[in-house]
Order: sequence, then structure tokens, then C-alpha cells
Amino acid sequence: MGLLSVVAAAVAAWIFGAVWYGIIGKQWMEASGLTEETVNRKHPAPYIVSFICTLLVAGMTRHIFSGSGIETVGAGVISGLGLGLFVAAPWVATNVMFSERPRSLIWMDGAYPTIGMAIMGAVLVLF
Repeated sequence: MGLLSVVAAAVAAWIFGAVWYGIIGKQWMEASGLTEETVNRKHPAPYIVSFICTLLVAGMTRHIFSGSGIETVGAGVISGLGLGLFVAAPWVATNVMFSERPRSLIWMDGAYPTIGMAIMGAVLVLF
């Protein structure tokens, strides 16, 4: 696992995010209080920042995998899934609850890091 695996894992998870929010976009915007008119899809900052954040997560996940001896696709998927479900998603749930946003955002925004990190885990061990 090296730099190429980190970049590939970040790209894969980032693309999954685009697909995920493309699928649930209308429900997510409604729960977030947004409309097509209030969302500026042409502004690149959210896309750039989200990719940088995904790259950071992939780098740290690679570090964790290397230190833990995770080397198979199965172990990568399970470990990524575990990190997403038991590390990232609880932070999402906490944020949603304290910001008094609709609870439906917990599953919408919590599924992204959970599934995204499972994908990331698979890609990290493949390269």
C-alpha cells in the first residue's frame, strides 16, 4: 500500500459519494432545508474540499491498515466498514442531533462514510 493506493481509494470513495448523493439528492436536500435554487453546483469549493478530506481519510486508513497488517480485500472491506460504521457514522449522528436537524440525515449522511470506507478499504489493499 502506497501513495497510489491512497489516491485510488480516495477517488473511489469520492465517486461513490457523488453516486450516493445523486441517488438520494432530493431527499437529502429536503431534509437539509435546501432547494435547487439555493444550491450552487457550479461553486467548486465543496467538491475540492470533499476530495481533500477523502484523501486525508484514505491516508489515515492506509496508516491504520499498515499498522494492523490488513492485507486482504475481505479484511479491508470489513475494517473499512467498521471504521465507517463505528467511528465516522456516530460523529455524523452526534452532529445531526445537536444541530437539531432531521433525524433522516443520520442514515443519509451516515451511510456515505460507512459504505465509502468499505470501498476505500477494498481499494487500499488492491494496490
